[in-house]
Amino acid sequence: VGGKYPVGKRVRGKVVSLAEYGAFVELEPGIEGLVHVSEMSWTHKVRHPSKLVSVADLVDAVVLNVDPNNKRISLGMKQAEPNPWDTIARRYPVGTRVEGKVRNITEFGAFVGIEEGIDGLVHISDLSWTRHIKHPSEVLKKGQKVDAVVLHVDPEKERISLGIKQVTGDPWESLIPETYTVGKSVQGKVVRQTEHGVFVELAEGIEGLIYASELGRDEGGKAASLNVGDEVTAEIIKVDTAERKIGLSMRARQRSTEREATGEYNQGQQSLSTTLGSLLREKGI
Repeated sequence: VGGKYPVGKRVRGKVVSLAEYGAFVELEPGIEGLVHVSEMSWTHKVRHPSKLVSVADLVDAVVLNVDPNNKRISLGMKQAEPNPWDTIARRYPVGTRVEGKVRNITEFGAFVGIEEGIDGLVHISDLSWTRHIKHPSEVLKKGQKVDAVVLHVDPEKERISLGIKQVTGDPWESLIPETYTVGKSVQGKVVRQTEHGVFVELAEGIEGLIYASELGRDEGGKAASLNVGDEVTAEIIKVDTAERKIGLSMRARQRSTEREATGEYNQGQQSLSTTLGSLLREKGI
């Protein structure tokens, strides 16, 4: 047997029976080889051979091992075809933009199919630049088409890392620091409370934190005095692009409002005094 079917030889045979662990292939009358489920496909995780082959199918395979004493021949179907992972790094270099379909969602991310049998993982941290996502299902659903960027390729471990947020530029590099400047008055909606303060959504995916000490006088420094959904006006007191945080203050906004009101009052008084003085001078008083 070993002489006729040396290791590495390409053969063709007929599937004669299936077992949970593989398929038996007849190479010639009286000589069969076993294709283990792990040797059936480079890309599909085959749990049962019936997912890929049926009895009487003709299949191509490569001889992997020959045991003359026990008259056993091990075959591999996947070895009869090129391994797509051998060329994956060349076909999908880091930085490549790809389109795929969400195949599966887990707590830590989503698997996106970029070609038949090849999935890339989008980690939950690479879904959005601005949103605090607790579970990928908040922004993705199975079967959804998405655009992504290749972040890392590991052919040996057969893994591809993808990023959805990398398709667009990081807003913290320019957009946010240019739009949200210290001293600016902003309006937003309370989205959640913590023992330290409240988070306010300023725009979709962009939040600022009002520490308890920066809440308004009416709130008395207690986050519980505000409810989720409440509209608030605050002043930006800090923008930390490194930590991706925006600090807000209702107290600072109230002080600014008071200063503005005082300034307007003083200006009005000065204008009134000037007008009255001119009137008196006209009358020669």
